[in-house]
Amino acid sequence: MLEPDREITCIDCGGRSFLLTPPREDRMWLVGDIVAYRCQDCLDRWDLVLEDDETAGDVPDA
Repeated sequence: MLEPDREITCIDCGGRSFLLTPPREDRMWLVGDIVAYRCQDCLDRWDLVLEDDETAGDVPDA
């Protein structure tokens, strides 16, 4: 089942960033959902697109 990490590492400062986005009412997450994180140290916000584990990192053909 697809689910975003509750905590990630901030790319700017290396601090701890926590998930802001709640799940849908049905508690499901879908590929393509946008989730937001906020760093507790520098307060940067990160918006990330959820990807399927099987396709993460694939580079589309140009």
